[in-house]
Amino acid sequence: MISTQPALSTIDEVLHAAAVHSVYQPIVELDTGRVVAYEALARGPQGPLHTPDALFAAARAAGRLAELDRLCRSAALRGAVEAELRPPLTVFVNVEPEVLESAPMDELLAIATTAPAGLRVVVEITERALATRPADLLRTVERVREVGWGVALDDVGAESMSLAFMPLLRPDVVKLDLRLVQQRPGPAVAEIMNAVNGYAERTGALVLAEGIEDEEHLAMASALGASLGQGWHFGRPGPTAVTDRPVGSLDLPCAEVRVAGATDSPFGCLPEGTQLRTAPKALLIELSKHLERQAMRLGETCVVTATFQEARHFTPATSLRYRDLVARTGFVAALGEDLPVEPVPGVRGAHLAATDPVRGEWDVVVLSPHFSAALLARDLGDSGPDRQRRYEYALTYDRRTVERAGVALVARVAAQPAPATPADPGRDRQPTAAAVARDGGTVEEVLLHRALAATTSGVAIADMTAPDQPLLYVNAAFEQLAGLSAAQVLGRNCRFLQGPDTDPGVVARMRAAIREGAEFRATLLNHRGPDREPWWNEIHLAPVLDASGAVVQYIGVQTDVTARVTVERELLQERDRTRRHLAQIEELAYTDPLTGLPNRRRFEERMEAALWQARLGGDAVALLFLDLDGFKAVNDARGHAAGDELLQVVADRLRARLRRGDLLARLGGDEFLVGLPGLDPATALTEAWQVVGQLCAALAEPVLLGGEPVRVSASIGVSVHPEDGAEFGPLLHRADARMYAGKHPADAAG
Repeated sequence: MISTQPALSTIDEVLHAAAVHSVYQPIVELDTGRVVAYEALARGPQGPLHTPDALFAAARAAGRLAELDRLCRSAALRGAVEAELRPPLTVFVNVEPEVLESAPMDELLAIATTAPAGLRVVVEITERALATRPADLLRTVERVREVGWGVALDDVGAESMSLAFMPLLRPDVVKLDLRLVQQRPGPAVAEIMNAVNGYAERTGALVLAEGIEDEEHLAMASALGASLGQGWHFGRPGPTAVTDRPVGSLDLPCAEVRVAGATDSPFGCLPEGTQLRTAPKALLIELSKHLERQAMRLGETCVVTATFQEARHFTPATSLRYRDLVARTGFVAALGEDLPVEPVPGVRGAHLAATDPVRGEWDVVVLSPHFSAALLARDLGDSGPDRQRRYEYALTYDRRTVERAGVALVARVAAQPAPATPADPGRDRQPTAAAVARDGGTVEEVLLHRALAATTSGVAIADMTAPDQPLLYVNAAFEQLAGLSAAQVLGRNCRFLQGPDTDPGVVARMRAAIREGAEFRATLLNHRGPDREPWWNEIHLAPVLDASGAVVQYIGVQTDVTARVTVERELLQERDRTRRHLAQIEELAYTDPLTGLPNRRRFEERMEAALWQARLGGDAVALLFLDLDGFKAVNDARGHAAGDELLQVVADRLRARLRRGDLLARLGGDEFLVGLPGLDPATALTEAWQVVGQLCAALAEPVLLGGEPVRVSASIGVSVHPEDGAEFGPLLHRADARMYAGKHPADAAG
């Protein structure tokens, strides 16, 4: 019989009819094949909102995510009872962190009393929006553990925030994002698995691999360190339990019941007997900066939390440092009396009441998967100059202490406030992208949404009225460019596209333009997907103003210009190579290859320039023609290799005895030329002969060739401008003739 019941096509209709149910997918021990748990997966009614992605996207757009989340949790546990998922099985139930405050746990916990005796529940917290409500998240984890349930961190590896918060949440089960199993391994996979396996080794947590669909995926899951698996290889989601596999018990590690401590102070987390030291504020400032620098090296998997006692201590210099921390780490929080919810963009702020014990502390906590450090100090109440005020402190690297201190601070960080909505949004401000995407909008809104969805350029819209300017709309082209789905990027600042190789100068100019509410265009290096594949983004940012002229949104249009940038860079590299080759050719044309000295051609050019300057300034220039005596005998007796070595030594000795501005060249064979510019015309000849004496003395020293000393000398002729000529040719001829006359006086006399 065909149902005449109308399809439920809007989220309002689905919620009103409570038309949500759960299907259950088995979770299997990889080594035994036993089913030890089931994950409850939400489904909507048949129609456009059947799949969980469509269902939750519609609820998020309508502002009814909390209602849907509560309905899904209730359906999951009640459905587990109806499906006879009896002990020793465990049921995994999802919770959205972004609705924790508006969807309290009381109703969920009350359902526990109706579950079959011994049925255990593991609450799954997705990695999305972990930083949105950290205090509520930690309180929820505490409540969950109080009733004996476990905690799983879902989609680990989909983004770095899951790795950053893993030590603070201390989940019993770490669920690996299906991409780790299904895609080819890369550097990002190695980073994730190092973090996950290190955490599991320290805590005993179980590692569960999602998305196992065949034997190859199963082998990869085992290689990644997973002991549990989930996917179509073991069974598709269904309304009841599978019957073709044995059943076993899921043994979770014994976690501490008390996870979060909003009344604790980091200094109070120090173990009894910790040695305390006393230091002035000036030293603590330097210790804090050192920890901040370490945090920036750790990157996006790092959490940084710090206290400042009062807002006035969060100085402009501190603001600049914390801007850098936000750009390079996963989560940054600053706490102090009268600190706003966002002291600088991206930094989560928290006000400390005067009665809060943390109010009197100076704490800096740095925590990542493989590093932990904390500076925990308490004000001794000194008066006098601020930088001389004393604190008693401890600098600890004990991971458990650092984790407890980090939880104590993060538990004080309130949720990001929702952006204010005017009474008449159609009149007072631009419609949000979520509203544009909603069915039933105006014709203009529907057309706009279709246009944005169809464009081949990536389009993203950020909410400038909310802390950290989260994305509230992305189109399909942006998802392809980012390598992530809309569900993975909405609610996040788009800095996740950046990486350590992104030009910080371009990023700084972009932030400055946003602060000024101006347009911005640039090409910068971004990274795509979990593997962080680099690509070049030609980005155009434009502000969206409300009726009062205030910036309420920024729309960004992104275009992948990697091919163009690659060609441009190849052209530049080719140009540089050509220039280097031309320089090498020129060097070969003007340089003696044996000694590295200029040859006659280059020497003549430089001498002509020196003579030109001398004519302008009234100076004198001397030219020395040097011929080695005894070189031929060495060359004939010991060979050309020894002769070449001797010429190189002679060149070095001549170079060492000349002034910085003097000229030296090898004319050829065993002949050298020396130019002495800038001489006084009255004493030029005398100075030239003084140089001749110094050069002859340098050459008279023996040279070791093959371990035996060899001696050579030199005959040198001198000519001086302007007496002996105004050009290089006549000067060279005179110097050559005088050298020959000095070397062969009998021939000169005849």
